[in-house]
Amino acid sequence: MRIIVCENYEEVSKKAAQMILSQVTLKPNSVLGLATGSTPIGMYENLVKLNKNGDIDFSEVRTFNLDEYYKLPKESDQSYHYFMYKNLFDHININPENIHIPNGMTADVDAECERYDKLIKEAGGVDIQVLGIGNNAHIGFNEPTINFEKGTHLVELEESTIEANSRFFDNIEDVPKKAITMGVGSIFKSKKIMLIATGENKAEAIYNTVYGKVVPEVPASILQFHSDIVLILDKKAAKLLKKEDYKIA
Repeated sequence: MRIIVCENYEEVSKKAAQMILSQVTLKPNSVLGLATGSTPIGMYENLVKLNKNGDIDFSEVRTFNLDEYYKLPKESDQSYHYFMYKNLFDHININPENIHIPNGMTADVDAECERYDKLIKEAGGVDIQVLGIGNNAHIGFNEPTINFEKGTHLVELEESTIEANSRFFDNIEDVPKKAITMGVGSIFKSKKIMLIATGENKAEAIYNTVYGKVVPEVPASILQFHSDIVLILDKKAAKLLKKEDYKIA
């Protein structure tokens, strides 16, 4: 596990975008695993700039998003379909056929989850998976006590996750209670994982991810066993880590 600590959110976002740039430069038809939430927005802004400047070409890139709310229409401005197009896809030269996001409106959840995992496998697997982390150390929507071997599946969201996501909705009652998410088993198959986190509220989750026991109660702790993972943090998120365990960007 490599840990890079940056001065602030802006520097974290730039560093993360540079890692995506390096991956796509090395392999133009890379398979990117993408995340939503407030943390990766800055990274997406940097990628849009790089694309507009001609530094990165998304024309052959394939993408798979981690998750989508269950039974929230993709046209909703709170869906992750909407989020991804608003923050990235509408502004870059990506082929719409190469964009994959779970279908939260599916009538057959099991079939949709199976289809999604099959698509990832047929694409050759994820080359680099972007992750955020929840205050309770969830990755994707894999909540504490999750089975580490699960593939894509339907999950009931924890109250803490619903509360954290309520800031994006008019009121907490509007937040979906379920989501379709790539499982820890799916995420772990990624060739490289890049987890980004900023803010003091993520410090405990980061500490438990790096130093804690590998237990389902701390979903991100399984990342200790991944062969190629980098954490990109700001100083606040890294405040509980030992200085000898990370390098300053």
